[in-house]
Amino acid sequence: MIELKNINYSAVDKNDIIKDLSIVFPEKKITVITGANGSGKSTLVKIIMGILKPSSGEVWMNGKDITNFSITDRARNGLTMAFQQPVSFKGITVKKLIEIANGKSLSVGQVCEYLSKVGLCAKDYVNRELSNKLSGGEMKRIELAVSLAKGGSVYLFDEPEAGIDLWSFDGLVGIFESLKDKTIIIVSHQQKILDIADNILLLGANGKYTFGTRDEIMSSIHRPRVCRALEDTHE
Repeated sequence: MIELKNINYSAVDKNDIIKDLSIVFPEKKITVITGANGSGKSTLVKIIMGILKPSSGEVWMNGKDITNFSITDRARNGLTMAFQQPVSFKGITVKKLIEIANGKSLSVGQVCEYLSKVGLCAKDYVNRELSNKLSGGEMKRIELAVSLAKGGSVYLFDEPEAGIDLWSFDGLVGIFESLKDKTIIIVSHQQKILDIADNILLLGANGKYTFGTRDEIMSSIHRPRVCRALEDTHE
């Protein structure tokens, strides 16, 4: 379980992005974080992962204060994150990267299982080197496969739909559904992803936020306003 206590975050050249946010992300549920441009969606998951440090407040995981934990320590405690812009590890093969994430040697068949889950023809990629010859969409899917191989109890996905326009949303939704025994936190504006959410955290301007079940959030605000907010895809 992830709990945020009185989280505040201010960028150097901006006003407060996140103000006094306190929330418990329900265990083994899908929570989608959505909202307007600049409302702090990506910032929030980076704070949970330890990439950014809050100006004040605490991050707790399973009853343990992890506010001062490094990214590595958080990963060891079960946090896994797939970034909006995939991290590049040029010069190693896809198979090797997946093995590093998994922590042990894997057969070609095992690596292929992870690649197939993200819509890649495994035999075409298992021995490919990571390089600029791979498209952004290919890199995005490979990173999703790496996240699955790494495992964990809490998965953070920052706009996972970015760069996968040639891969059906059904495949992406299938990944989330396969992790139903995990705690899933997704930053997204896409309706199909909102539709599978158990809960929604809606971030607004000036640090305001609303949290509730999908039905509560979607029915409590005007549809046109929701659509405008969800059209903003970058922070």
